[in-house]
Amino acid sequence: MVTSPDVSYVLDGLNGTFQPTVQLKIVDASDLYMSWRWEHQLTTMRAFVIPRAAVAEALHHLAHALPTPLEGESVEQALTRSLTYGPLTDLDREIELSTSLAGSLFPHPLGMELNALLEKGIRAHIRIQPSPSTAQVPWESLRVDEGERAVHNTDISVLTPATIRNAPQRRISPWDPEGAIAGALDPRVPGFDQTSSLGTVLGPVSEGSPLRDMVTAWGSRAMLGPSPNADPFRRSDVSRTELRSMLADASRFFYIGHVTTSEHSLDARLHVSCPATAPGRATPIGAHRPLTAADIALGHDPREPGAWRMPNRVALIACESGGDNRFAEPAGLVAAAVHSGAQYVTATRWTLPTDHGIRHFSPHADENTRPLSDAVIAVDTAHEADRPIATLNRWQRDQADKWESTGLPQYSPVIWAALATTFG
Repeated sequence: MVTSPDVSYVLDGLNGTFQPTVQLKIVDASDLYMSWRWEHQLTTMRAFVIPRAAVAEALHHLAHALPTPLEGESVEQALTRSLTYGPLTDLDREIELSTSLAGSLFPHPLGMELNALLEKGIRAHIRIQPSPSTAQVPWESLRVDEGERAVHNTDISVLTPATIRNAPQRRISPWDPEGAIAGALDPRVPGFDQTSSLGTVLGPVSEGSPLRDMVTAWGSRAMLGPSPNADPFRRSDVSRTELRSMLADASRFFYIGHVTTSEHSLDARLHVSCPATAPGRATPIGAHRPLTAADIALGHDPREPGAWRMPNRVALIACESGGDNRFAEPAGLVAAAVHSGAQYVTATRWTLPTDHGIRHFSPHADENTRPLSDAVIAVDTAHEADRPIATLNRWQRDQADKWESTGLPQYSPVIWAALATTFG
């Protein structure tokens, strides 16, 4: 008879006044090395090694399921592969993939510790610092039991490296629930028309739509640019100079638009309405100069050196905006925001299909299919809440339940599982 090891030690030191939190760190070597420690037992470290051969196949299938372009693919080809033939839009195949990822990647001893807490009615929080090979793993959606995803049993967030979150010069910006919200909502990029690679993300936002209701609810807290009567969406008056000024007085930053990556994480690029003549570290693209992570972390203007000030809560709803951990040195846009004062940063792990893209590629979608818009509103709701991570995870659980019960494209993990919140 085989008996399960006693993991009741994980309960030692809990006093019921805080949510038990575990920091899980993953390192790529020839194999996959995992270490974790509970924040109520900081002197005790546990470790686990997963042979690379045991995870390679599942990670390969994940990469081929995502809408992020593979080597040699265009964005259009990647979207066609993922949304037409991929498992993330087919319930049975997605369940098979997420079950395989859970079985391959989740360290069994940590799973037993989490179960020991669940048996006592305690929901833990997992803070995950991924390695480059696991940077796009949607931990929230991993299927750990029949009808249950990891996010059903735990709260999940991303952990930035200690060198970033504990940097001596870092000062976390204060949170004011009544504070201003700086927004850049699908801004126009100079030199790029509506249908170009840096064109509109949201498409036309009609009167009475949930997205307009969201901005209306911000009321006088909204800071959207210097022109008071301009439409909130597709504005062309928010340059880096204007944005930096707005962020200095805001409690939140909400960005919906484009992010592009380069050969190193500090060159991750945010696209707002900056002309090519704007000062900055990126080479202009035609009539436009992108805003890089380095510009935010170090200062974009040599005449005014120094990091930007980021508000307490930052949302970057854009393709691979949370791609920091795909690099050996994870110092992209999320790290720049954390380093500059953000405490919560919600970003995405992979290329996000637009609502139009989902409707175009999914035969069962109709004009009411708006998963990206729904995700935008869910992130806004989370960033207004006392507990942003738990609130966003609650929405993800609801999406997972609807996906399992209907298999409809608007509930596919291709959108909701892309979102992750960094807490530091």
